[in-house]
Amino acid sequence: MRLLIWILFILAMAIGVSLLAGSNEGYVLIVRPPYRLELSLNLLLILVILAFVSMHLLLRFINYARDLPANVRIYKENRRIRQGHAALLESLHAIGEGRYQAAQKAASKALDLGEDASLTALIAARASHKLKQKGQRDYYLAEAERLAPDAAVARLLLNAELLLDDRQYSQALNVLNKIEKIEPKFAPALRLELKVQLRLNNWEQVLIILQHLEKRDGMESWQAREIRHQAHQHLIERNAGDLNSLMAYWKKVPEEDRLNSRIAAMAAEAFIALNAGNQAAEILEMSLTKHWDSTLAGLLGECATTNPHKQLQQAEHWLLHHEGDAKLLLALGKMCIRLNLWGKAQSYLEASLSVEPHANTHLTLARLLESRGETEAANRHYRLSVQFCQEDK
Repeated sequence: MRLLIWILFILAMAIGVSLLAGSNEGYVLIVRPPYRLELSLNLLLILVILAFVSMHLLLRFINYARDLPANVRIYKENRRIRQGHAALLESLHAIGEGRYQAAQKAASKALDLGEDASLTALIAARASHKLKQKGQRDYYLAEAERLAPDAAVARLLLNAELLLDDRQYSQALNVLNKIEKIEPKFAPALRLELKVQLRLNNWEQVLIILQHLEKRDGMESWQAREIRHQAHQHLIERNAGDLNSLMAYWKKVPEEDRLNSRIAAMAAEAFIALNAGNQAAEILEMSLTKHWDSTLAGLLGECATTNPHKQLQQAEHWLLHHEGDAKLLLALGKMCIRLNLWGKAQSYLEASLSVEPHANTHLTLARLLESRGETEAANRHYRLSVQFCQEDK
């Protein structure tokens, strides 16, 4: 619609000019002695217009010629930027697809074209690492440091990750310490350090790092909990040879972790091995009060406490709510044996076997019967114990 209006306007102007020129009989006389020049007014107007247009075009050409070098430079710069950006995108696609050779080539081209070195050099370094070209990897990391010194954190993170992949743990920790000075308690760096400390079995450091990560929501809570429990289990095992060391460490364990069934079981077994039945029983009872676990209940039978009657009373109270728990019944049988309650012990052991036959239960009952002179019955349970042991294997 707009184009049609312009066409009609131009036609109207052309018609108007032609009509005006056709009715114009004026002339122009130019006198410069001894010369006289007489022109029609229409011709003069045409000559003036042609002169104006010619001068305008000449000035435009002169201006274009003057700006030509700068325009060429701008064109080349824009083309370089476009090519560099295209090479960067190509390298990102290639490394995402696992085509490391193509990623290295494209990233190197982008780097040569002046694309952001903090990104292109790191892509090239990662691709070189995947291609096992450590010399090239180190070269690109050095280029990233030289060309983009302000992006030190990204470069150091990648360097630490690649060193971890090469199992150069001490070097990786040195690099992570540099990040700590630039940006303290940086979550990605903490996650990398956590991996290093796990590989080095530095479980105390693992627990410290997990505290910082959990404060910053730096990892999934379930994952942090699993690693923390793993660390506690290793530290319990490490301190299991000395009662004082084990007790000192157990006091440091947060209450939430103490109530975990796996940790409670391992700690109780360690205290039992050191003849610290009171401490073991306390650990088990705290965890069982929070949530029931048959394995923990079974360990109660191994705890020789200084107050066995109270221990038996507590276990029998739990039995009211867990009548069919074979391991709890086995533990009750062992408690009764320590209290010389032979008949009651036999009843609990037989009840346990009726729920779930087990080699340990048969063996305990066999020893009880043997001590009471019931040799034939004892031998039968000994044989059953051996049979269940073989089946378990």
